[in-house]
Amino acid sequence: MVRSDAATVDEYLAALPEDRRAVMTAIREACLEAMPGFTELMAYGMPGLTRDGGVAGIEIAFASQKRHIAFYLLRTDVRDAFAERLAGHDMGKGCLRFSDPAKVDLELVRDLARATAGSDGPIC
Repeated sequence: MVRSDAATVDEYLAALPEDRRAVMTAIREACLEAMPGFTELMAYGMPGLTRDGGVAGIEIAFASQKRHIAFYLLRTDVRDAFAERLAGHDMGKGCLRFSDPAKVDLELVRDLARATAGSDGPIC
């Protein structure tokens, strides 16, 4: 996993190559729009959003990895509810991977973030 030493999300994004910066900025904006009232932070070397302001309560995160763009979906009930839409994607336990930055499905990311904001299920 590529881990950043950036102190802020702005610093994280500024350090990315241009082709990745644009899509990562779009992911950030989609999440912020879909998750009003959540706190943005850097944790584990990547941007994330938390409801309670603490690292332990991170509900989503995203990162530019060496071979893909990763979107970490940490609510199991949301993953289960979106199983059909996620079926055609490269998905780990809690990580949705896009191998090509140009193919990031921002509508799916926004829908997952919105569902996470409305969820009270367990965080994995």
